[in-house]
Amino acid sequence: MALWQLWWVWVTAAVALATLEVFAPGYIFFGFAIGALAVGVALVAGITMNSLPVVMLAFAVFSLIAYVLMRRIFGVKNGSAKIWDRDINDN
Repeated sequence: MALWQLWWVWVTAAVALATLEVFAPGYIFFGFAIGALAVGVALVAGITMNSLPVVMLAFAVFSLIAYVLMRRIFGVKNGSAKIWDRDINDN
């Protein structure tokens, strides 16, 4: 069995990406971590992914969905631009 077909590899990658998100905040790696976790859960559930392109496509789709959902939940809301009323150099 190839390494990319093992569920624990994907869960380990999800943990590594989530840990990397702690060091580089901004929800950059967290979407990929959720995508890797979703692929790992899908493999545990018995969904067969026989080829590497299918697994990579599933990872990309899950990561994109996670990123869009996080952007919708945590992203900048419409009309919520920051208005500065004083300059940092004004004392």
